[in-house]
This record gives sequence, structure tokens and C-alpha cells, in this order.
Amino acid sequence: MVSFLEHVASDLLARFGTNLSRVAVVFPNKRASLFLNDHLARLAERPLWSPAYITISDLFRSHSRLQVADPILLVCELHKCFTRCTGIDETLDHFYGWGQLLLSDFDDLDKNMGPADRVFANLRDIHELDDVSYLTDEQRKLIQRFFSNFSDEHNSELKQRFLRLWSRIGDIYHTFNEQLAAQGLAYEGALYRQVVEDETITFDYDTYVFVGFNLLQHVEQTLFRRLEREGKALFYQDTEEQPPQQITFISAPTENIQARYVSQWLTPERIADGRRTAVVLCNEGLLQAVIHCLPDTVDKVNVTTGYPLLQTPIASLVTQLLNLQVNGFSTRTQSFRRRWLDTVARHPYAAFLPEDYAATHITDGPSLLHWLLSLVRHIATCSACGNTIATTPASASNSASDISHSCVPSVASDQRSSASFLTPPSSNDPLTSESLFRMYTLLNRLSGLTDEGILTVDIPTLQRLVAQVVQSTTIPFHGEPAEGIQVMGVLETRNLDFDHVLLLSCNEGNMPRGVNDTSFIPYAIRKAYGLTTVDYKVAIYEHYFHRLLQRAHDVTIVYNNATVDAQKGEMSRFMLQLMVDSSNISRTSAPPHPRTSEISFRSLRAGQSPLLHQPQPIDKTAAILDILRQRFSNDRGGISPTAVSTYLRCQLRFFYRYVSNLQEPDDIDDELIDNRLFGNIFHKAAQTLYEPFNRRRVTTMMLDDLLKDEVAIERAVDAAIRSELFKNNGATDSSLSLDGLQLINREVIIKYVHLLIETDRRLAPFTILGLEKHVSMPWGDTKVGGIIDRLDSVTDPATGQERIRVIDYKTGARHLRPMPDIDAIFDPAQISNHSDYYLQAFLYSHIVRQHRGEPVSPSLLFIQHAAAEGYDPTLVIGREPVTDIAVHSDRFIALLKETTDAIFSPDLRFTPTDDRNRCRSCPYTALCGR
Repeated sequence: MVSFLEHVASDLLARFGTNLSRVAVVFPNKRASLFLNDHLARLAERPLWSPAYITISDLFRSHSRLQVADPILLVCELHKCFTRCTGIDETLDHFYGWGQLLLSDFDDLDKNMGPADRVFANLRDIHELDDVSYLTDEQRKLIQRFFSNFSDEHNSELKQRFLRLWSRIGDIYHTFNEQLAAQGLAYEGALYRQVVEDETITFDYDTYVFVGFNLLQHVEQTLFRRLEREGKALFYQDTEEQPPQQITFISAPTENIQARYVSQWLTPERIADGRRTAVVLCNEGLLQAVIHCLPDTVDKVNVTTGYPLLQTPIASLVTQLLNLQVNGFSTRTQSFRRRWLDTVARHPYAAFLPEDYAATHITDGPSLLHWLLSLVRHIATCSACGNTIATTPASASNSASDISHSCVPSVASDQRSSASFLTPPSSNDPLTSESLFRMYTLLNRLSGLTDEGILTVDIPTLQRLVAQVVQSTTIPFHGEPAEGIQVMGVLETRNLDFDHVLLLSCNEGNMPRGVNDTSFIPYAIRKAYGLTTVDYKVAIYEHYFHRLLQRAHDVTIVYNNATVDAQKGEMSRFMLQLMVDSSNISRTSAPPHPRTSEISFRSLRAGQSPLLHQPQPIDKTAAILDILRQRFSNDRGGISPTAVSTYLRCQLRFFYRYVSNLQEPDDIDDELIDNRLFGNIFHKAAQTLYEPFNRRRVTTMMLDDLLKDEVAIERAVDAAIRSELFKNNGATDSSLSLDGLQLINREVIIKYVHLLIETDRRLAPFTILGLEKHVSMPWGDTKVGGIIDRLDSVTDPATGQERIRVIDYKTGARHLRPMPDIDAIFDPAQISNHSDYYLQAFLYSHIVRQHRGEPVSPSLLFIQHAAAEGYDPTLVIGREPVTDIAVHSDRFIALLKETTDAIFSPDLRFTPTDDRNRCRSCPYTALCGR
């Protein structure tokens, strides 16, 4: 098969020989130039002077004194003109989206050389239609049909507001163009129009060869006619209609399964054909999935579709940093909320952030931009220097094996936090470097506009503006287009021919894509004045579609037939047209239509059956055993009862928590007092109030005095709230500001403190032996122990003897069920009955008994039940209160040793729990797959 560009190359050589130095070849885009140059070199069979290759945009721009301004500046300048001409004080972020729409209208108007003043005429004044001599009959009918919707009897307020805005669009248009021209700038359409209207412009090349242009806009037609009159134009159009030999329509239930089909479609033959094989993405959001699904046998691939900046790590970090400044600062505490800080700290780039990145709350837009810019620069510098924790293979090169591993996360532990982190992207990763450069460029541009006074934004506006700009930015892949399998969008296929074509997601809405009539200029007006309409856009995509299919040996078109929100996925209208053409041929004896060929139909199925994922046990390797020994060494605090309880609850949970060092996530809002925080505040307040009684005999009079001192109680609770909730131990009392829910919790905690004091008053006199007391005892090569909330000595009312109690405060409302025996404490089935409470209290009591040689009883003081008549916090085994732990110590210690031996045994694996109810509240469920 001879491709269109081969025909062009052959004809150019026949016309000009090997000296093409005075020839400029103009393409709609740059992609085709490399292919044409390759054909010229091959067909010439000797050295030649290559022509100049330019795009139609380059041709216009090179002949204008104006420069096309960047999109951000254009919208900012348009916003100024809009507010000046209409008096409407619209914020830039709200204006940005429809400012782009208005700019698109201006661009289209100029590219089609429409009469601006007529198009933007004041529609409210119907007398302006009196002079319609310049209109054709068709134009008059279209405009009158539109104006009939705005008669006096239908003059609603909405229409009035629309017309008031529309009546000023002409002023906005002229003011905008004048303001840009004064700066030597223009938008693309205005520049094109200025070029074709300037008769003094001279064109340097002897011949301009226009290749593959169809459905021209008016400025292009005008330029082409001028060059043709001067004898400088040569046109090549692909008019041959040669249908593919094979067409296959495939329906698929999901987008991802289409991407996975790529590896099956890329047969050895298609892979061997290299650049003559194309995977065309009608939905460019499939790019990442398609790249991941390329088989390993593909050595070279050329990606022409840009990678969305929004999907890069730096974009998510900038979003999180903006959220931190906008939403994460508490005016009540004058600090950043921990939840927002933790979100940033879990980001892959957190390792590159300076320690003081959140030292200041920024309150104005320009300063926030400079702050973001400095952080992105800092990250780029650190990444370039290789100051990473780990690296992960990724590449934006044209090697399929490299590309397919891009963005694959791995797990590492940040030096500043024990939480789980994604590994920072490799400093050698081109995609990482390019995304950092793109983000820095965007922020630097916005910062420059604010410094110049062109852009004025507050922080919420800046946040939305950055989000919109990032969303519309892509990162181009660089490579050799003339080599390897082509992965491309629809627009990149212009003028190119392929033997094997795979179109993915060829659904209505994707093909044709974005063909809507969203505009400030209604369809009737656009049609009357020859502006771009939906029909024109559809015609362009129809040409692209059929142009791509012709000359191909085989074409496979995949579409999504899934039903989403009662909307069934529809194949593209162009696919339906192919089906109609094909069916008509089969029913008639007429000669085949050039576009038709036999179509076969297939469907993709997920091929999945529901499988219950079973978590797998983990062997204790030498490395894991070494981690265990280090984790529970004396220097690290030894073995805690919490660790033992976690092992009994689920051994895999123990592995993730203590071996992998994956901290359980804490996603509670900083200003929300949950059950855990409620208990911590109560513990802290109780410790503060009872600290003066430590190691003293506490009498009824002392507790009465404490109950009367409401100020002291409230101060203790407030200090505990500042310390536990706001992490601020140095603030003054006046700095505490609470919301409604926090005030309610504060009052409940104060009430609980009163209940504690009243309960102790009934028990007095007694002696406090320790508060928040650390206790431990040797345990093999390490130690075992923890912190006792309160250790006291009371008089047993039954015997009249002194008895030491190990007190653990509990603020929950649940009644504790007695353990039937000591073995039940180490039975995983009893975890739901809070056997872990027993384990902790028994362990601490045994340690105290060993040290003091006196009777010790384990006790859990449930504050909510303490006021009940005859309430006794002493734990019960069977039906007997444990007044002396020594009675049960031997069996308890034997079972504890058996459990800890199992933890360190190399012969026993870490196995998952059989009780799925425990998985519901486990933070590691996703890792297990349950």
C-alpha cells in the first residue's frame, strides 16, 4: 500500500527534483512532517535539499508583528475588559471558564472573518434589523427565526439579563483587541485575521505546498487564494477512498477492559510492523491504562498524546498544600489542623519538603503563590540532587517496558514519621522532571502576572484558578515519531496512514468529541454569518474518522456498551454509518460504496468470577525475627500488653503494626473529640488534679476541698484539652476557644471528674502510691511492662486489711463481662469481651506484686458506673474478685510466656484471624484483601 504522504513525496520530487530548498511544506500539525521527510529521503535515493516544514499556525505567526499571548494572560486581560465594559464585578475564578468560552467565540469570529459589529448588534433594538440588504435570503430567514424568540410578550427577566450582557460583547471585543495590540499581543484568530488583511505582507518561499487541508476556515481560504494568485501555492488533498480489508466492531463492558485488550490485539505481526500500527484513543483518559497494558515484547512506542499534569504527584501535592492553607488552618487554635498536615506528610514528595514548610499561615494570594513556587523549586532541587529515600522505575521515554512501569508506587518509611508513604518518584524519571518543570512554569507564570498587577486574586480564587489551569495542562512525550507503535489521539492521525488500526472507546460523545454548540453566539447567528457550527465540527471528525480507516489492512473499533445511570453506552454515529453502508450493499446489487467493507462483530467479557481472597500467612524469616528483637528490645521499651493483645486479636495485624511498622491511620478531624481522645483528656485532667496527692494519704476533707474548687477542676480539664486536642501545652487559659460540640464534651469530662472524686471520697482514706507510673520486669532478653493510670492502697472492707490496687480508668459505658478463668484472657475468642483489659491489668498487678511483696488486685474503674451502690472496680475471675493477683500469677505468667514464645518462634507463621468481625474495624483490611 502506498500511503498519501508517499504520493506527495513522489510528486514533489517529480516537480522540483532534489533541490527543495525554496519550498515550504505546510501541514495542519507537525506530526506528518517527519514521515514526509522520511519518504523523500528514501525515494530520492541520493542527497537532497530538504524543504522547510511548517504548520499553518507557524505560517501565520511568522508574518505578523504581533505575538500570540499565553492563555492565562488572555483570560486575565479579557476579565479586565469584561468588568470595565459591563460593570459586573465577577471574580476571575468564576469568570475563567466562560471567559475561555468568550475567547473561543472571538477566535472563531476572526478566523472566519465575520463582521464583528453586525454579529454583536444590539438584539434588543429590533429596528437595527431594518437594513438587511447585505444579507442573503437564507441569512434573513435564520436571523428572523432567532429573533422571534425575543418578542415583547416573551421578554422575561432572564432574557433581559442575557441581552444586556450580549449588547456589550461588541464593546468587550474591540476593547480587548485594542488592549492586546497595544502590548504587541493577540489571540490566534485576531493574528490570523491581521495577516490576511495586510496586503503589504510578502512571502519568502517560492512555493508553499499545503498538504492534507480540508474544511478550511475563511482566513485559511483567503491566504490560500492569495498565494495561489501569486503562483506560490500547491495543494495536495487525499481524495482516494479505499476501504480497509477487515473491520471488526467490539463491544466492551468497561473502559479498562479495552485497555487490557491492547496486549491481545498487538500480535507479533502488528508489533513487527512498528510505525504502521496505531492505537488511537478516542478517550485520551485511557492513556495511562494503555501504556501499562503494552506487552513486554514491544521495544519501541511513540506516544503523541500528552500526559495529564493533573495525574502527576506534584499536582496532587500542590492541591494538598493549597488545601492546607485554605482549609487546614484553625483560627481558634492559630495552628494547622493535624489531619491536613498528615495528608501532606503522607505524600510521596513529603520527604523533599523543608521542615518549616507549614510554619506560617498565608493570608494573601500573591504570597501564597510565592510560597508554592518556592516549595516546588525546593522539591525540584532536592529531586535533581538525588536526595530521595528510595527510587522506583519509571520513564517517559519511548521504551514500552520503561513506560509501562511509570507511576508504580512502592512503600517506604519516611524518616520523620512512622506512617506509610509512597516512595518519592525517581530523580532519573523524565516524567517526574518534566512534571516538576511544568508545574513550576505554571506557578511562575501566575506569580509573574500577579507581580505585574495583571492578575489580582485572593486565596480561594487562586485555589480554584490553579485547579483549572492544572486540569487543562498536559505533558508532551518526546521521542522519534517515525519509529515504533503509535499511541495517539484522533487529531494526531491527520495525513497519516496505517496498516493496523485499533480505535478505543469509540463511543458517541468521544467520536465526534466535544461537538457542542456552547457559545455566546447562538447557532442561527453563527450559521447566518458563516461561523463554525456543530455541523462543521462533526464534519471535521467524520473526515478524520474515515481518513484514518482508508488504506488500512485491518481496523478494530472498540466501544463501551455499559449502562451507567440508566444511560447505555452507544457506539459512535460513524460506526453506525459504516454498518448502514455495509448492510445496504448486502441487500442490493449496486457497486460497493468506497467506504464500505464487511464488518464482523465481537464482544469482550471480563472473564472474571467472584473469588474470595484469602489472606496468606507470613513466614518468620531471619530478617523478620531480627526486626522483632529490635522492636521489642529494652531500648525500645520492651513488650507491651497492647502488643500481646494485638497478636491474640490477629497475627497479621500484629505483623503490619509491629514488624512492617505501618501505623494505624488516624483520620479523625483535629477538632473532633472521639472516644480515644475523650479518654486521654480525662486521664490527663485526673492526673493533674491528683498530682498534689501523690504518695500521700488522701482524706475525705481533702477531696471535699477539691470538689468545692470548681475553678481548679475546670482549669485541669482545659489544660488537658489544650494538651491532647490542640497539642499546645504552653497556652494561657484565655487562649482556649471551643466550638459547640467541644463545649459539650468539656462539660461531660468535668462531670466525669466529679464522679471520680465523689467515688474516691466514699473510699477515703486511702493512699496514692503512683500516678501514670511506669512498671516493668525482666522477660528473657528484654522486658515487659507499661504505664499504670493509678496505683493506690485501700482498706479492704471485708477483711480490714490494706490492699494495693492497680487502677485503669475507663470512660466507656459498656459493662465488663467477667472472664471464666485465666485461660480465657489468652483466648482470641474472648477479645470481643475485652479480655485485653484483663491482660493489661493482670500484668501490671503481677509486676507490682513482685516488686512490693503485698497483695495486689487488678481493677478497672468505669467512671459511668462508679456512682452505683456497692460498685467495686476489682476484676473478677469466675465469680470471685481478684483481691490478690498471686492466686493466679503462675497460670497467667505461663500463658504469657507461651504467647510471647509464639511471637518469637521461627517455626510459627503470622496467620490471619478466622473471625471476620475483627476485620471490619481493622485498619489493614485492604492489605489483606478481606
